[in-house]
This record gives sequence, C-alpha cells and structure tokens, in this order.
Amino acid sequence: MKIIKLNSQNPEKAKIRQIKGVLENDGIIVYPTDTIYGLGANIYSETAVGKIYSLKNRDYLKPLSVCLSEIEDIEKVAYLKGKDLIAQILPGPFTIILKKKEHIPSFLTAGSEKIGIRIPDNNICREITREFPITSTSANLSGEKVPKSVNEIKKQLGSSVDLIIDGGPTKGIPSTVIDLTSHPPKILREGVENLKI
Repeated sequence: MKIIKLNSQNPEKAKIRQIKGVLENDGIIVYPTDTIYGLGANIYSETAVGKIYSLKNRDYLKPLSVCLSEIEDIEKVAYLKGKDLIAQILPGPFTIILKKKEHIPSFLTAGSEKIGIRIPDNNICREITREFPITSTSANLSGEKVPKSVNEIKKQLGSSVDLIIDGGPTKGIPSTVIDLTSHPPKILREGVENLKI
C-alpha cells in the first residue's frame, strides 16, 4: 500500500497519472472528497468493484454511487433531470439519484435502475475522474465509524487498498442524498449540508 500526498488546490499531474494507473489495473484507492474519504475503483471493472464489496464487508444488495468530474459528465452515466437544482448544488456535498443509462453495469447498482452520483467540491477527486468514473463509498468497514483521517483509515482497512491519497482531515460527515427520480425530489439522507426542496 502506498500513501501519496497531493496539493489539494492544484494536484500534481504526474501523481494523478500514477493514481489513474492503479485504477486502470483493477486497483483500489482511498481519496479525499469535500465530506469524507471515499473508496475508489473503476466502475466498469467487475473485479475492482467486487474488491470494494469484499474489503468493506458490504452487502451485495446495496448499490455503490459514482464520482464524476463535471456536471456535463452526468449524461454519460444517467438520464439528466432537475438541471436547475443540480446546477445549484454541484459541485458540492450532495449525492443525487437518477435513472441510470443501460451501459452502466448492474454489478455496480445491485441490479437497480437508479444510480447515485457525486461531484465533490474537491480538485483531487475531480482530476482523478476526468477520464472515467470511479466508485464513491465511504472508506470504512460496513457498520464502523467513518474515518476522518488517513491514520484512522489505515487502522480500519490496513493494507487492503492499493493506494491512499492523503488530503488532510475531512469533515467526517457524509453527503446529503437527494432522489431526483421522485416527484417532487426527495431527501433520502441528511448529511453535512442540508437543503430545502
């Protein structure tokens, strides 16, 4: 397991390439977001996504969200709706639920036709995801406390990940989840930032 420190404002290109190399080879990374540390894998790799479920001891019936770089990328993975609301809250500490596109693998969404999408207000994860989406799930064992720092992550996950990006302490409170497939949109989980809709 490697630990890499990145400049959170202007992530070094060589280090970003190194991280992408891990993801392209079915590797698992831990990366900082604007809320908590996430576990990242290439969403199109069944092997890598399987590793995420295994190391978290996560129920295979629970879907994984995805992390994207830009609002424009949403249409690559889902059918876009609620554009005005999305423009107000993203990038930011929110997960939006939309209807997934047919090419998104069912092993990622646990067979669901919906997909959770994150575009964090964090330059590191947005640079990592410029070429392909990665999973967005908390970097902890299922049912355990969500770590706020790299040291806490190492204690929980040990050497079960390939690379940890040290982005300093995070808030330790997950994102607010909004289901945009319901009418009106519905808040499924209140997180670090609340929203009235």
